[in-house]
Amino acid sequence: MATDPEDKRQQQVLDRYREAAAEFQTGNVPPLMTGHWLLKKNQVAADRTWTDVGVALAWLTKHYEANPPYERADGLQAYGSLENKLEYAADVLPRGVDVSWVHYTASKNLWSVNVVCCPNRFHPEIPCPLPPS
Repeated sequence: MATDPEDKRQQQVLDRYREAAAEFQTGNVPPLMTGHWLLKKNQVAADRTWTDVGVALAWLTKHYEANPPYERADGLQAYGSLENKLEYAADVLPRGVDVSWVHYTASKNLWSVNVVCCPNRFHPEIPCPLPPS
């Protein structure tokens, strides 16, 4: 048991870190890195686990079309086109690169979707929470 005040403080910090890490897995706080979505146990679903890039692209398209980006009053494009986003995603997903799409909708809500590769190229130590069958 730590008796030195500095040792006690370090133990408190370590205990809080462990507590926060456990809370992160089931809480509502989004991760700072896309690969850390794999730690979010409550986000796992078989209907969102794919081995076919085409199915992932269809899922992205469906959600994008249901939540389109706002259109600028001057008619200029505020975000990259859906076609460009799909082309990029089709290129990088097979190489293990995660895809994140974020934009504001017409109602001024921030919309975000992510497709995270597993095993993850940048976080190989994180196991797949629900490996595809």
